[in-house]
Amino acid sequence: MSEVGQRMMPEPGEFRRACNYGSCVEVAITEVVAVRDSKAGQDGPVLWFSRSEWEAFVAAVKAGRFSVG
Repeated sequence: MSEVGQRMMPEPGEFRRACNYGSCVEVAITEVVAVRDSKAGQDGPVLWFSRSEWEAFVAAVKAGRFSVG
């Protein structure tokens, strides 16, 4: 992981888990938003989003713009 990525990485306690049918993701919202697959563990890959990108995604989910199921 790059030095920048290490500085930005939230502490383990900052991640919150969400599960649906046995599949889980973990999300940490700080200055940026970090998303990871809970099965990969703390050293697994992380997707990074700006706060505005995350807020747009959440708004789209709430508006039903994604087909789930």
